[in-house]
Amino acid sequence: MPATNTASTYGSITKVFHWLTALLILTVIPLGLIAEDLAFDAPLKVPLFSAHKTLGVIIFFVALARILWALTQTKPGDLHPDRRLETLVAHIVHWLLYIALVVVPLSGWLHHAATSGFAPIWLPIGQGLPFIPQSETLAEIFSGLHWIWSKILIVSILLHIAGALKHQIIDKDTTLARMWFGRPRLPETSERKKALAAPAIALIIYGLAAGGAAAAGMLSHSDRAAAPVLEQAASDWMVSDGTIGITIRQLGNPVSGQFDDWTAVINFDPEATGTLGHVTATIAIGSLHLGSVSDQAMGRDFFNADTFPTATFDADITEDGSTYVADGTLTIKGITIPVTLPFVLNLQGDTAEMAGSLSLDRRDFQIGQSMADDTNLGFDVAVTVNLTATR
Repeated sequence: MPATNTASTYGSITKVFHWLTALLILTVIPLGLIAEDLAFDAPLKVPLFSAHKTLGVIIFFVALARILWALTQTKPGDLHPDRRLETLVAHIVHWLLYIALVVVPLSGWLHHAATSGFAPIWLPIGQGLPFIPQSETLAEIFSGLHWIWSKILIVSILLHIAGALKHQIIDKDTTLARMWFGRPRLPETSERKKALAAPAIALIIYGLAAGGAAAAGMLSHSDRAAAPVLEQAASDWMVSDGTIGITIRQLGNPVSGQFDDWTAVINFDPEATGTLGHVTATIAIGSLHLGSVSDQAMGRDFFNADTFPTATFDADITEDGSTYVADGTLTIKGITIPVTLPFVLNLQGDTAEMAGSLSLDRRDFQIGQSMADDTNLGFDVAVTVNLTATR
């Protein structure tokens, strides 16, 4: 069996590419569908998604190699050129598959690179991509494109298989035998002429799918309900800028995020003695952005944001040598525990800049109780607070 194509036959290298791709695709799709249906805390969810992503990256590189090889090869002619409509449909399906083998794994890979956390890729290539920043907006766009384009891939595969079965069972021709190994007797055909209709139609289908997804809001989709917008109460010091961030460890890797909506009522007199002031901070739990696990973090086993939409930090402010301490309580999911937040403070007239951090144990607030060990989700949660306030 020759390694290269002829006008009538596919060579062994083309056949290996074809069947290797088929094996990978028919493995990666079920992995993704099964992983998607599993509960977030199911033990197999993360490894199945990691396997899905890893195979997707492999498919991407196999597809590139296959395309480069195909560009150097003769394209065997059609067995039924007289069936013009059927032949055109077959060519369109082939081009839908060729494009899918690139854009579906690439969009999934871009989504993975644009977010953080959850199911790493099991390849020594790192988790990010050059020129792709970590951005929730980008991640949602790539996620939506991956979803809609993967559906085109599945439909194209079904049409491709149906066409092969038709040729084998109804037409009883050598379409399937021509792509299988061995030396079957094949009819002589002329080299297929290049035509733009099929690839153009395939590209239009992908473009329309992307446009339809955008119009339907699928490229900025979130399963989370909108977090309640907090109203700022009267305060001696008004926060003009700041962040409350958290870092968890998932599968041993840090995943960082922050709460976008929170308020702080601060009463503080640096000239006072003993207790210098008091702070009450209210945090909208639903405003948390935590990479790819943002939606899952709102679930009943985690923050249970539907039932407990806010968290509260209430503390007295004292001075401890060159640093300050906010000593009080933190309430999450209706559970209140004592906490101490040490921080440094830079006072410039009526402007104060503070930076502090503390470590919490998620188990104290019954977060992630289904994950009884720290293999998947670490126990410790690092909290950082940075703000600028004006008197």
